[in-house]
Amino acid sequence: MQNVREKSILVTGGAGFIGSNLIENLIKENEITVIDDLSNSAGDRFVKEFENRDNFKLITNDINRNGAFDSIGKVDLVVHFAANPEVNKGYENPDISFNDINGTKNVLKFLKEKEIKNMIFASSSVVYGEPEIMPVKENQGPYKPISAYGAYKLASEGMITAYSHYYGIKAGIFRFANVVGKNQTHGVILDFIKKLKANPKELTILGDGTQSKSYIHVSDCVSAIMYLNERIDKMEIINLGNRGTTSVIKIADVVKEKMKLGEVNYKLSNSKDGRGWKGDVKKIELDVSKAENLGWKNRYNSDEAIEKAVDELLKQI
Repeated sequence: MQNVREKSILVTGGAGFIGSNLIENLIKENEITVIDDLSNSAGDRFVKEFENRDNFKLITNDINRNGAFDSIGKVDLVVHFAANPEVNKGYENPDISFNDINGTKNVLKFLKEKEIKNMIFASSSVVYGEPEIMPVKENQGPYKPISAYGAYKLASEGMITAYSHYYGIKAGIFRFANVVGKNQTHGVILDFIKKLKANPKELTILGDGTQSKSYIHVSDCVSAIMYLNERIDKMEIINLGNRGTTSVIKIADVVKEKMKLGEVNYKLSNSKDGRGWKGDVKKIELDVSKAENLGWKNRYNSDEAIEKAVDELLKQI
């Protein structure tokens, strides 16, 4: 993590997938406070190794609740990751995303009250919906999310930009492609690994398998947000992903090969339009030139990110 040291940093959702990877990179030279309700399947497992350190504090609380930040003093930087991470849950229960919007409200209220001038928000490529032109640029609208999760991210972006204008907050809003890697608790790679462990001869694939998206390894993701946030001086929206995409069938092939399974029958559970679920964006590629122009370059491309993530998750499961 370049230029990030001797800071007090609050990470909402820091016990989860991306947050725990961020903390691993920041903990040596910074003071870290995490607020997390530990509702994800990992609990505090991913941050357990930090809990005896003097420069780490875990607060178990739900940021959607009023008063969740009352015990936290002023910090140098707030990194806002806390939210339900599973896009496919929004169709059955869109209230999850309304609750997450309230969480962002509480984060912004905390920044205003403590006069904190620096924040990072984990947004997503799903705010774009299904863009007609790809790769999609940060200023390419109108934004038409097709999931409650995408609507939550877009609504949060709007409130953050307003607070940035009102109160002089430098806000780095990062629209992630699909993030994969160590400590992942959901997603297509884990789904395939679990299914093939249960039945090594057959793999059910949601949709028609042609869904194609760009993937970024979590190590690149967390390094990028800190690198780039140090190089902006006002509110900025920045895509984080890779040039090119990887298909669901390609991911299935990688998982099968890494598990050394030989012949596997792919069973496609085709929906009417080939999506994996309602709200699934079938194809998306982000334009990452803005991040590149600020000096950032990923270590792993989309296919390499998948391969590394499969290796890491096979070791963890």
